[in-house]
Amino acid sequence: MGTKAKLVGGDGGGPGEEVSHHHNHHQYHHQFHQTQQTQHHHQQTQQQQALIDQLFKAAELVESGNLVHARGILARLNHQLSPVGKPLHRAAFYFKEALLLLSNNNAATVTAATSPPQRISTPFDVFLKIGSYKAFSETSPIVQFANFTCNQVLLEALEGFNSIRIIDFDLGLGGQWASFMQEISLRMGGAPSLRITAITSPSSHDHPLELVLAKDNLSHFASDLGISFAIEILSLDSYDPTSWSLALNVSEGEAIAVNLPASPSSYHPSTFPSILRLVKQLSPKIVVSVERGSDRTDLSFSQHFLHSLNSNAVLLESLDAVSTNPDTVNKIERFLLQPRIDCAVLRRHCVLEKVPPCRTIFATAAFSPFPFSNFTETQAEWLVKRIKVRGFHVEKRQNSLVLCWQMQDLVSVSAWTS
Repeated sequence: MGTKAKLVGGDGGGPGEEVSHHHNHHQYHHQFHQTQQTQHHHQQTQQQQALIDQLFKAAELVESGNLVHARGILARLNHQLSPVGKPLHRAAFYFKEALLLLSNNNAATVTAATSPPQRISTPFDVFLKIGSYKAFSETSPIVQFANFTCNQVLLEALEGFNSIRIIDFDLGLGGQWASFMQEISLRMGGAPSLRITAITSPSSHDHPLELVLAKDNLSHFASDLGISFAIEILSLDSYDPTSWSLALNVSEGEAIAVNLPASPSSYHPSTFPSILRLVKQLSPKIVVSVERGSDRTDLSFSQHFLHSLNSNAVLLESLDAVSTNPDTVNKIERFLLQPRIDCAVLRRHCVLEKVPPCRTIFATAAFSPFPFSNFTETQAEWLVKRIKVRGFHVEKRQNSLVLCWQMQDLVSVSAWTS
């Protein structure tokens, strides 16, 4: 009896023993594999954090004018960072490149008037940038969210006016105004006349061809829609900003709307308060302002550098989530996002003083928030719901509509009246 018991359930390893042993063996291997994965992930995180710490140290050295030591750190990081890999790793590469440009450009002598180092210098580069922008607006919801939200606010504020004047401090490639023209031709009972004045500066466009193409494309589009249209380009440097009304040649009966981003390419962030005071002289019906998640003028250079690095890593993470083509993402990064990062890093270095947040400046200049309609909010949410990937959502916050990815701000829109 005892022998039998031993054969069935004791040392001898009957069926029950075999199953139990196999289960324990499998469980051990599973736990061992999980532990290895956790350790590997922890090691990767530590390595990433060490790289970010080094990059932040280099930014602090540039901020204090110690370019020699900054270049030493950046030279070491050259061997550790590349534009391939996870979003934070890629973002770190682009910010390392921007710091290199700044330090090699002799950061100590850079002034607010200095143009960012040019990466785009030929007409072919312009077409690469246009292709990248098109890919970005088709892949990510950021551009559509900003354009549609701004345009809906403009349509509501300008309803009933036959003569519309847009003062635009961030024309870019002009895509926003093509969709705006389409809307006014459909909604406003016949096509009102539209005049756009684009305020530019030497650093606002990488190549003169960009402005020429934007101007031609908008003119042709308006002609196709039967809209009475005119567009003019004014340089911030070409006239006395104290006499804006005269320089802008405002006609009686024109309803003025202003597109004034929080961190545009046509002027320096530190001049935002003075520009806003001048805008107020024009008595605009509405001012719309787009703010990227990376825009923080209230931080020191090194703190802004770190915030912007993390913010751009979030942007790249959201791009990876919605794109099925790594080549497309790479093109967007090289020809669109990297030049933006260069520009942001250089411009922030030029600002010696911190600038209050955009909302504070609008309030100080006696602008009042323009409330978003239910339709505007619903449209923004509908845009996000169209995306098959989870992680994007819209928040209403402090008179702004904010597009977020995994609880991190990507872009926000606010609207103001004088």
